[in-house]
Amino acid sequence: MPPFTRLAVFDVDGTLIDSQHNIVASMLRACERNGIAAPSAEAIRRIIGLSLGEAVARLLPDTDPGLIPRVVEDYKLSFQELRLRADHFEPLFPGAVEALGALESQGWMLAVATGKSRRGLLLMIERHGLAGRFVSLQTADDNPGKPHPAMLRRAVAEAGVGPADAVMIGDTSYDMQMARDAGVRGIGVGWGYHAPDELIAAGADLVVDSYPRLVGTLSSLSVQAQ
Repeated sequence: MPPFTRLAVFDVDGTLIDSQHNIVASMLRACERNGIAAPSAEAIRRIIGLSLGEAVARLLPDTDPGLIPRVVEDYKLSFQELRLRADHFEPLFPGAVEALGALESQGWMLAVATGKSRRGLLLMIERHGLAGRFVSLQTADDNPGKPHPAMLRRAVAEAGVGPADAVMIGDTSYDMQMARDAGVRGIGVGWGYHAPDELIAAGADLVVDSYPRLVGTLSSLSVQAQ
């Protein structure tokens, strides 16, 4: 096995797992509980990836600012209620597990940088049997939210590599902006919640359309300083 000298940092929602249905349902329920007109499902998908407080503030710009913390708490409650349902499921995207294994065999360390809470991230990892795969777990609980580069910088530091030896893999412009500002190469994925042209505009070096394509890209990638 090759030495682990490179780091692949993954976003979660929209990149590793398809969580849009639960996120949309929880946000709609939170708005309903507070008597706020429901935003569209598309508008909610647009803010996936941001920290929760920032997401709600962007989603509801005309709402009384005093209501934002209540919407945040009701969103958390609604999401927790969904987790208790027998039909709750946030599937991994096809090929994700195989890709993680293939990258490890190529000498890539793996990490996560996500707008999820730490609790939510750990539940996802447990549910999908991914414990022990990641050398760094960065969440919005411990860092400024995306697109601020802090969580990506911490992931790189914890892995013991430099920015030139890392890539950020994500589905939103927030991920690509974060990568750009951290001096890390950004690779967009085309199966998530922002369109490929948005990812390129935000700084992605390229956009792949499947996990096999991602593995092939990283297998031939010479990671160089930006």
